[in-house]
Amino acid sequence: MSDYSEVIRNHRRDHLSRPRSHPRGVHRFFETTVLPLPIEKVFDFFSRAENLQAITPPELDFRILTPLPLEMRVGALIDYRLKLHGIPFGWRTRIAHWDPPYGFVDEQLKGPYALWIHTHTFADEGGRTRMDDEVLWKLPLWPLGEVAYPFVKPKVEGIFRYRRRRLKELLGV
Repeated sequence: MSDYSEVIRNHRRDHLSRPRSHPRGVHRFFETTVLPLPIEKVFDFFSRAENLQAITPPELDFRILTPLPLEMRVGALIDYRLKLHGIPFGWRTRIAHWDPPYGFVDEQLKGPYALWIHTHTFADEGGRTRMDDEVLWKLPLWPLGEVAYPFVKPKVEGIFRYRRRRLKELLGV
């Protein structure tokens, strides 16, 4: 594993021992999904940027603007267009870490959040794959932006609920 993976593991260990260890205003979403598929198959699905559109709720009208197919690697930039409550906005992410088939990290460079770092980790559990999603996110205009937290948190959770359901449908499990 690379040094970045060690940083992620240490962060998770530290966070579990001190759940409120993030800087002020940074929120954490964490979810584990176990799929009855080999790690290579699950990682392959996530290594293709075009699949992100298929697992995003339709009401977000998510579109990838970067020409496809996209070579996923450290430094790869991906531009998207989304709509939230009918209001369009752009989103740009960079792949900050790429460690097939064990994980990758995408971070928002431009978009609706002051901070968005999504860590995807994959672990082989005897032919099954445990997939962990961790998102560290911060609303803009902190601390004033925190007034939107009660509305944004369920949206983030709903996006991942949809992703989990669609992922299982698309992978046939």
